[in-house]
Amino acid sequence: MKKLKGRMDESILVCVYYGPNGEKLIRRGCQIASMLDCPLYILTIDPKPFDEMDAEKSHYITRWKQLAEHFSADAFILKDNDKRPVSKVITEVAREKGITQIILGQTAQSRWEQIAKGSIINTLLREIPFVDLHIISVSRYLKDQEGQFEKGVRAYLVKDGSNYRVTFKHTKDAEYEGIFFKDQGTDFNNGVFKFMKDQMTLQVIVTEDIISDLTNVDLDDSLNDDDE
Repeated sequence: MKKLKGRMDESILVCVYYGPNGEKLIRRGCQIASMLDCPLYILTIDPKPFDEMDAEKSHYITRWKQLAEHFSADAFILKDNDKRPVSKVITEVAREKGITQIILGQTAQSRWEQIAKGSIINTLLREIPFVDLHIISVSRYLKDQEGQFEKGVRAYLVKDGSNYRVTFKHTKDAEYEGIFFKDQGTDFNNGVFKFMKDQMTLQVIVTEDIISDLTNVDLDDSLNDDDE
């Protein structure tokens, strides 16, 4: 049985998309909802039906459901098989649930896309001006309780045969921009590169400047960190 919330005049909606940044957004939403003692909802949207999603997307959804239960969220809302613009779905849920504050991650839209099409943020401000928006950027820190990594620095990926090479100077050959976290126990560029690809935030392993696999790695699966 859920604890009765003390304040019903405030209500938090966390909008998550695939990638490790989603968990950070949920934890931030939980902190705000806990301070305000108000309802918390978690929303994710996908144009595909749930049973057609790949294993990685299914993993994230399962993880978010676990976090929603762990933090006693009022509901985890999955809008699958929904091909409407993301802003329309968020607006609909915000109105249905009486949302007063929305937490969003940094979008993958480029400046040119924002100019040509208009950003999700601008649309939400126009459609639901009564709601406060919190925009959370991709962190320059990893969840690194053992002190394994140095503070992140700006870096780029360039194609190197079938692999990618990390460089620290932008050139016309750079395909991705992100943050490199160097392992403190090495003199070489070994560590983790964090970047955005196809609207997903990914963390990939770097070995002596080289990334051979762009598959995301989850560095910490614990539910118990940062609960407070």
